[in-house]
Amino acid sequence: MTFKSTSITFLFSLLIVGASYYFFGISLWWFALPILVFKIFVIYGSSTIQSNFHINAICNSKTSEKQIAITFDDGPNKEHTPKVLSLLKENNTKATFFVIGKNIIGNETLVKQINDDGHTIGNHTFSHSFFIDFKNTKGFKEELNKTSDLVFNIIGKRMKLFRPPYGVTTPHLAKAAKQLNYNIIGWNIRSLDTTNDNEEIIVQRVLQQIKPGAIILFHDTSEKTINVLKQTINFAKQNGFKIVSLQQLLNITNYE
Repeated sequence: MTFKSTSITFLFSLLIVGASYYFFGISLWWFALPILVFKIFVIYGSSTIQSNFHINAICNSKTSEKQIAITFDDGPNKEHTPKVLSLLKENNTKATFFVIGKNIIGNETLVKQINDDGHTIGNHTFSHSFFIDFKNTKGFKEELNKTSDLVFNIIGKRMKLFRPPYGVTTPHLAKAAKQLNYNIIGWNIRSLDTTNDNEEIIVQRVLQQIKPGAIILFHDTSEKTINVLKQTINFAKQNGFKIVSLQQLLNITNYE
């Protein structure tokens, strides 16, 4: 199911309803059915990154090896990112940080530390605005380029990995990402660590889904994530899982 195939099916359905109205005099209300179904498919496909509705996203690896990757969104955060980095360093674990451009300002040393510690930095747009999905292609390119420039000025490398805010995709976002040559990175384990769920619930949600090739989504923006991360790393060690970089897990390039 893609936006293109869904649109073609929608138009074909309208033609059938139109022909039925013309030849058989059915009610015009029948036009509402394909419109409603189309909107449901678009909403679901756009909000579910694993559906690849607008653009292909890499959400896991097909490997049979017991390897997983850990990712963080929405940083850098002055209070919590250093704690995450400290825990990762203590356990010799590498991760990927999808940073928000506006959060880099004033936290440039954290971005440098992420890179110096051997972690990967990915693009999570500049504003991460609630209304970002209403932007056109030019607007999305500006969002990505502003963050790319900020990171480049700090570490001297151009990011190739992009995670859409909220995991929502649109035709304009897809076009901008393709033009800028980004790999879209999703996930198949969403910790929901930014919700009101307590640590125990979050830990169970994550650990129950861990399997070879998994990509876990955390946020380096809250204290409880630190404790959940610690338990996740311990679980991986105890059960023979190796936490690796996205580059190793997916066999992709992190930077240009």
